[in-house]
Amino acid sequence: MKLDFFAIDDNTNDVIPLSENSVKAGFPSPAQGYLDQSIDLNKVLIKHKATTFCTRVSGDSMKDANINDGDYLIVDRSLEPHNGDMAVCFVDGEFTLKYIEIKDDGIWLKPANPNYPAIHVDEGSNFMVWGIVTYSIHKHI
Repeated sequence: MKLDFFAIDDNTNDVIPLSENSVKAGFPSPAQGYLDQSIDLNKVLIKHKATTFCTRVSGDSMKDANINDGDYLIVDRSLEPHNGDMAVCFVDGEFTLKYIEIKDDGIWLKPANPNYPAIHVDEGSNFMVWGIVTYSIHKHI
């Protein structure tokens, strides 16, 4: 898997209109017809500016987690990895995106696609958790 890394540029004042009401995912409700707030996605998506970056996904090993080729990820390097976290990891000279599973026999990096094997990280591996995925940006059309 190839990952391209991007710094977060928060020097913009671009805001997106925000509807006062949430969108119902069940039965429809009457529309308000106007927008009265705005949202700055930098403030919503980034909690730790100095340790957060964006990367673009290349590959399909996480497709069953709805992370697809070309999606963008917001990754925070300041977060401590926990069992079940989706993380960008550096293993033996390459970056990979996987779920972290901590077991008695070591760390396992689990894909979300049955066509890929899990990666066992043992004491001899050159391994580092680069950061924890906090958000994904997925194009729907």
